[in-house]
Amino acid sequence: MAKQAYTVPLSSVMEEVGLESVYMPCPPGERIVSSSDVNRPGLALSGYLDYFDSDRIQILGKNEHGFLENLPSDLRRSHLDELVSTNPPAIIVTRNLPIPAELQEACEKYQVPLLQSKDSTSALMAALISFLNVQLAPRITRHGVLVEVYGEGVLLLGDSGIGKSETAVELLKRGHRLIADDAVEIRRVSAKTLVGSSPANIRHFIELRGIGIVNVRRIFGIGAVKNTEKIDMTIQMEPWNNEKVYDRMGLESETMDILGIEIPTITIPVKPGRNLAMIIEVAAISNRQKKMGYNAAQELLHKLGMAEETGLPGDAVAQWEKF
Repeated sequence: MAKQAYTVPLSSVMEEVGLESVYMPCPPGERIVSSSDVNRPGLALSGYLDYFDSDRIQILGKNEHGFLENLPSDLRRSHLDELVSTNPPAIIVTRNLPIPAELQEACEKYQVPLLQSKDSTSALMAALISFLNVQLAPRITRHGVLVEVYGEGVLLLGDSGIGKSETAVELLKRGHRLIADDAVEIRRVSAKTLVGSSPANIRHFIELRGIGIVNVRRIFGIGAVKNTEKIDMTIQMEPWNNEKVYDRMGLESETMDILGIEIPTITIPVKPGRNLAMIIEVAAISNRQKKMGYNAAQELLHKLGMAEETGLPGDAVAQWEKF
């Protein structure tokens, strides 16, 4: 199955990083950017284009500008013509450097947007890559609720009616924040990071059966909502099953694969009388402790003298059950 490609209009890029238009052949909303990579075309300006990627935004900084100034006029025109003829999404000149006349002529000839930035080249590239990584990231939509609990992004999963939204409201009352209810858009923004958000048309709304739709931002205030959050763990909520053996130790860490990234996950059985909001708070804190290298179950077994005897998590659990 082919991977779906995402794009972002040049107008959004210009607004995000503060770019000024020098030459724009069409409305910037119609010009499409499809690559999260950007490029400083040093080799391309010297005439070497064998591995040149024309899908990338091209950035000309002080080095490229100085190199062009030292070229004879006819060679400068020739190399810029070759570069611009590849039709990149846009060419950006940084630090408000003077625009070479040959560059503007080539952009007008090949209908390529020419932009200018007051920022340094490194700062602009960092901002561009960060923005494009999010906007063009692979993504999926999951049915669930995403909340921020003590700084940890917790994705609540489970069947409809299990109590995800009600639990989220209780967490909001305890000072935590809602990112998304019902539909969670998950983007892989790097090789190790997933970021969740809500579709814009249902952002800050939550559904409570028996009450209906409520606006969390209006009821709990602006501090109770957040647009995006990194996903640090998932919690699978399911009805309590007396025949199922649930994890009582927490020695073995389970994970869930989301877009090729393994995310820590736990299963919480739901039944009347359980304070799910409090349990999720503890789960979030425990997950942070494990990331910092601390595991309470391992410390307890060590104090009981079981860790040295068993050596394996499964054996340790068996010993604990006997104890």
